[in-house]
Parts: sequence; C-alpha cells; structure tokens
Amino acid sequence: MTDLPPDRLIVLRKHRWLLPALILVLLAIVAGGWYLWRSSGSSTEPAAGKAGKAGFGKGAGKGGRFGGGQQGPQPVAAVAARTGDVNVVQSSIGTVTALRTATVRPRVDGLLQTVLFTEGQQIASGAPLAQIDPAPFEVALSQAEGQLARDAAQLNNARLDLERYRKLLAQDSIASQQYDQQGALVRQLEGTVKLDQAQVDNAKLNLSWTRITAPIPGRLGLRLVDPGNMVRAADANGIAVITQVDPITVVYTIPQDILPRVNVNLAGNQKVGVDAWDRDQKTLLAKGTLITADNQIDVATGTVKLKAQFANPKAALFPNQFVNVRMVIETRRNVVIVPTAAVQRNAQGAMVVYVVKDDGTVEIRPVTTGPTEGTNTAIEKGLAAGEVVVTDGVDRIREGSKVEVTQPGGGAPGGARGPRGDLTPGEREAFKKRFESMTPEQREEFKKRREAQGKGAPQ
Repeated sequence: MTDLPPDRLIVLRKHRWLLPALILVLLAIVAGGWYLWRSSGSSTEPAAGKAGKAGFGKGAGKGGRFGGGQQGPQPVAAVAARTGDVNVVQSSIGTVTALRTATVRPRVDGLLQTVLFTEGQQIASGAPLAQIDPAPFEVALSQAEGQLARDAAQLNNARLDLERYRKLLAQDSIASQQYDQQGALVRQLEGTVKLDQAQVDNAKLNLSWTRITAPIPGRLGLRLVDPGNMVRAADANGIAVITQVDPITVVYTIPQDILPRVNVNLAGNQKVGVDAWDRDQKTLLAKGTLITADNQIDVATGTVKLKAQFANPKAALFPNQFVNVRMVIETRRNVVIVPTAAVQRNAQGAMVVYVVKDDGTVEIRPVTTGPTEGTNTAIEKGLAAGEVVVTDGVDRIREGSKVEVTQPGGGAPGGARGPRGDLTPGEREAFKKRFESMTPEQREEFKKRREAQGKGAPQ
C-alpha cells in the first residue's frame, strides 16, 4: 500500500468501514430469509387442515366439498321415482293440405254477367258463384224445342197412315209393300223425334250451366276474372278456387323403421294422436288423428308419407302452411319415471342417477333410460319406484357423500317444486325419513333455513 499515491491512501483510510457494514447487511438478509422460511413451513400443517375442513385439500373425502364432514350433509333437491305412463313420440315436419280443392271453371262459353261471391267467403256446396249471359242458350233451347214439335207432328201423321194401311191390307186393298214402307217411315220419324228430344235436353243443360255454383263447401280464394269478360270452358285458371279447410289435413313423413309400429295401430283401428305445432314448436295449433299411410316408401329418402286429419274451426291451420308434427306411436304403461334433471351422464358416457339411500348417503347407480316426454324420463332398468333420486346439487356430491334433502325437486330450474303441498305422498314420506335421520344440530339448522325461506319444517 506504500506504493499507492498519497491521495488514494487518504480515500481508503476514510471509507474502510464500508466492508464490515456490507458483510453485516448480507448476514442480516440471510438470517431474515431463514426466519421467514421457518415461519411458512410451520404454518403449512394448519393451513392444510383448514383446507381439508373446507373440502378443498387432497384429503377432502367425506369431510370436504363432496361430503358431510364437520360441515354436515350437503343440501340437495331430490324426488322419489314413481310409476306412470310415458308416450313414445315421433317428431316430423309436415305441410298442411286442404281436405279437398276445386278450381271453379265455366262449363259453357259466354259473357260473364255477374259475380255473386266475395273473396275469402266461406260457402256451402251448391251456393251460386257467378252468372253467364243466358240469352244465347235460351234461343238455342227454343230452336231445339221447335224442331222437336215439327218432327213429333210428322211422326203422329205417319202413325195414322200406318193404321189406315193396316186396315186396307186386311181387306186386300193395297200391296203389303206399301204397308211395310209406311212402317219404316214411322220408325224413322221416331228416331228423329228422339234425337230432337236430346237436343232439347242438351240446350236445357247448357242453359243451367250459365248459373255457376260451388261444387264443394269451403273457403273461396281471390277472384280470377271480372264481370264483362268472356269466359270459356277451356280456360285453365277458371273463376275462383275453393279449398275445404274444416276439417283439414297434414301430410308428413316418418322413417321407414317406424312404419311397422304405426301399421299395427292402424290395423287395430286404434286412433293415433297427432299434434300440429308452429314453426318454433312453442304453440300447439291443433290436435288430430292419423288417417292413413302412403302405399309405398320413398327409396331416395327411406321415408314414408302419412296423412292426419284435424278439426279446424278457427282456421289455425292454413293450406300449404309448414308445421311441426308430433305423433304418439306407442304408450309405455306402468314404467318407472323420474324427472329428466335426475339423469346424468358420467365420464364414460353412461347414464346414471344419484340415489339417496336410507342412511342419507348417495349411491351412483347406472340406469337404462327409455323414452322422454316433457320433463320426465322413463327408466327401463336400474331403478325401482319409490327410490329417491337427486335432481339438483349433483355437482357437490359423489359416491358415498352424506346429503340432506332440503327441498323436493321435480326437474324445474334449481330443482324447486314449490310449497310442501305440491309433494306426492311418496315424496312426503321420503322427505320425512330424511328429516328423522338428522342429528339434533342438523335439524335445528334445517328448521332455521326453512323458516328463513318461509316453508316451515316437515310435518
């Protein structure tokens, strides 16, 4: 250090206390870190215990989120399975068609004199619709009647001559050839008179056709021709179109695999109920019955057409309207029914229900589901009537969890079914058993919760 310049030696003597201070600071940092590490390590076990009690730790088990533990049973909504009837419904799309449709056309050519209907009018069969000028047809009728009268007079005279010739022939005053010729003339005039009579009848028929009437009952459409126009029997459009809309029909299709079951009902003269819903499937438009099935299957689509008939007094169904069709093809009777909300799908994709046993624990049971109608689902295998299934709260429980049925559940949002008065006797009995199996502390807590909801304790 003696080799350093004098000014550097002065600086080193002035700041030589910095090195010991720096060492002391480093030691203090190390000691503080060690203390904090020890403190956090000692609090690990209590924190884990708290997490276990709350149900969020590894060992939650029955004392955590999925079980009762120190917090008590988990509240759930549940309902008892029951027996009942479930309809097997086939849905389809259909088109409304009029029961009968007729285009009103004139049957004779002439001038349209008068239109006697109002557009959109509901008419009966035979009601007058229009009038064609009858004058030309009246003249033709008079001409045919005059010709008939002339030929009839000739026939009458020929018959008188024939009678005279017969007497003369008997007296051998004339040749038989003359008598035969007179007989032939009589028969010829009889044919002429018959032809004239047909012409008279035809003229009368044409005259009657100048008055146009409704061929079927129904609703008239828009007028297609105005008075003052010439109309002809060959016109394609006609005068108006009539559609019979009460009753009315709906044509729809079903898969060919369903047809055998439908044919069984038709062969047994059983009425197959069919409902027509609007496009959004929110409004029921009409209820009807199946009439018949088509006589062949469409090979391009693998479907078959069906026709159903509906009463339509309020015109809820309109020709060519699009509707959604629901047809009851079978009724499953006395099957086990649960709310659809009670049926869950597990991780393997199987259908299961959460069954509340007598000891208040939950059993996850696989089931075989059947048809669904409304908010109910039929259980074909795996569940018996009277067993209580969870409808709301399955996300908080698992196999063996302790539960508390706090409210009945029927598949409504939140599992609620309303006041106690909505319970069936079986559900009320199951509810009472759950209440009796609780500890005194659980009962008090349950009563407080029910009183706060304004429902009271079970009786």
